[in-house]
Amino acid sequence: MTIEYGADGLLGVLTPQANTTVEPEMAILLPPRMAMLNARLTSPKPSIAERLVDYVDGLDEAVGQFANAPLGAIAFACTGASYLVGRAAEDAAVARIEARTGVPFVTAARAVCDAFAALGARRVGLVSPYPPDLTEASAGYWASRGFEVGRVVAAAPPGEAFHPIYAMSAGSAAEALAGMEGAGVEAIVMLGTGMPTLGPILDRPAVDGAPVISCMTALGWRSVLALRREAPAGEGLRRWIAGEGWRARFAARMGP
Repeated sequence: MTIEYGADGLLGVLTPQANTTVEPEMAILLPPRMAMLNARLTSPKPSIAERLVDYVDGLDEAVGQFANAPLGAIAFACTGASYLVGRAAEDAAVARIEARTGVPFVTAARAVCDAFAALGARRVGLVSPYPPDLTEASAGYWASRGFEVGRVVAAAPPGEAFHPIYAMSAGSAAEALAGMEGAGVEAIVMLGTGMPTLGPILDRPAVDGAPVISCMTALGWRSVLALRREAPAGEGLRRWIAGEGWRARFAARMGP
């Protein structure tokens, strides 16, 4: 069946509870005839790390928020959880949710891996808004997926803010991206679904020839392909990175 505002596909998106970036960026990335339903990943745990792991433990309940909506795919918009639970637990969760729902379950971390593979990149650079322990876990995760981390650049967190990542500005993200110059990597990922990255990537889609993706641009790209039942391809991804299909929506959203 089709729905009025999602004739080409309805995407269920699971977003961390305080994240202020996923919904607006996904709304920009999705084509006009695709729509999204958002559900919040929630946890009462006191620390960020505990909450991230709790999100994976509570996936079945989180997915249940969509009830019987006619979803074509589900996107898990949280990379930090994948780093902490690890490759095997992430893959098991994907298999379980896909078996339960009958639709593709796309995690942001695995979408980044698909993007690296489509670009033919093995040596990669990380622009990280995370605290050191989560950055280290991130580097370990990419290594477990077969990628070599060539350089890590820390994005400066804001001062007093409600959250060290979700309150970051695009300007801070762009400044950190500049730190990748001379890194000798084959692709660069701006980490975290909470750091705003669409503007910085449109302004600088490559550094020294290395394509720049983010967790959100990778998740959006892979989710659209999942809704269309299409396989990843490097040429299409490079056009996506350059803003094909979403640049105008970004400009309209941000205004003059």
